[in-house]
Amino acid sequence: MAEASTGDTSREDLLRREYHAQTARIPWTDLQTYYAHGSVIRVSPDLDLVEVAVQLGMDNKQRFEEWTGADLVAPVSDAEALAWYESGAQLWAVVAAPWVLVQDR
Repeated sequence: MAEASTGDTSREDLLRREYHAQTARIPWTDLQTYYAHGSVIRVSPDLDLVEVAVQLGMDNKQRFEEWTGADLVAPVSDAEALAWYESGAQLWAVVAAPWVLVQDR
């Protein structure tokens, strides 16, 4: 993998700090409107939620293709949404506009 330029590294560090500061637990019920619009993406507990947001912000297409191919990152399914609703789940979430990334940990 090629070494990132100083500008990319600075942007990546800035995004990492911003997304880390914005990450919080939130009830699934507060995210249902975003889910209805197709804007909620599930991130596997095997991944670092902030790192996924950073890579999205950096438009790292290759990394996302790897993650989606392994089903580590995917749109929230109807079954997941229903299970979270019924259990009153609190999820970790971060907004990486236009997406809301969520993780059930």
